Amino acid sequence: MRNLYIDFDGVIMNTIDITYNDMIKKGINQDSQEEVRNYYANLNWSKLLEEAEIINDGINAINNIISCNKYNVSILSHVNSLHEAVEKIKFLRKYFKDMTIIPVPRELSKTEMVHVHDSILIDDYAGNLDEWKNKGGISIRFNRNLQGKGYPVIDKLDQILEIL
Repeated sequence: MRNLYIDFDGVIMNTIDITYNDMIKKGINQDSQEEVRNYYANLNWSKLLEEAEIINDGINAINNIISCNKYNVSILSHVNSLHEAVEKIKFLRKYFKDMTIIPVPRELSKTEMVHVHDSILIDDYAGNLDEWKNKGGISIRFNRNLQGKGYPVIDKLDQILEIL
């Protein structure tokens, strides 16, 4: 089975939309990596995940992918703090009892955490997809507006079953 890694923020949950709007409201300069990193490191992730919504039936879509027995599915998500990692894992464990969940420290590339060659990454951030492709992986962009930025694009996770 081929490895399939799925990003969390902006792919499974709409946490990106919520946090970007909150940063604007709080006057946080989104061009400042330090300000953004501090914002995410101090965020109440438990509260955020209660407020956030699952994107396009993502949990059921992941279960559809798992049930086809075509891919070894894991979640691969950047984190800015241990608290963020813990809350994401607790959230995902409510739905997936036996799935690998890999928190990636923000300072590292996702490509440094797993075997990339011939593995698939579904991510909303083109920078991650570029790195993945450059290391021999297969990059699929998740985008609700179906803007691929040069990559095959899906807006519902189980569409991966139709394109690969």
